[in-house]
Amino acid sequence: MKRYLITVKGISYEVEVEELKGQRDANIAERIVQPEPVITKPVEEKKAPAPAPASDSSKSITCPMPGTILKIAVKPGDTVKRGDVVVILEAMKMENEIFATADEVVDSVKVTEGATVNTGDVLVTFK
Repeated sequence: MKRYLITVKGISYEVEVEELKGQRDANIAERIVQPEPVITKPVEEKKAPAPAPASDSSKSITCPMPGTILKIAVKPGDTVKRGDVVVILEAMKMENEIFATADEVVDSVKVTEGATVNTGDVLVTFK
């Protein structure tokens, strides 16, 4: 006899199966046993951690994907225009340019070159 756990429409059943080696059994219907449902708890989904909160500044650029900072193109006090490259991020063996989304003045740079970052990490804050 072998025991298996089978799930049908979200309900788990524990069943025992007997292997018949070349035999035909006329009374096989007598040996069929109704399976008893095994009640299992639904698995709770793990939620992704919340992005790191921005500093006191109300405007910031956050990391769109996990990767490594290759180059930082700005420093505190620099004025950037919308579309200027702020950071170059290496992710999935590709260099991704992170752009300023508006005309701003850089308040602080929260990362260093070579740093590993995750989705949602604050890269640059603006005044």
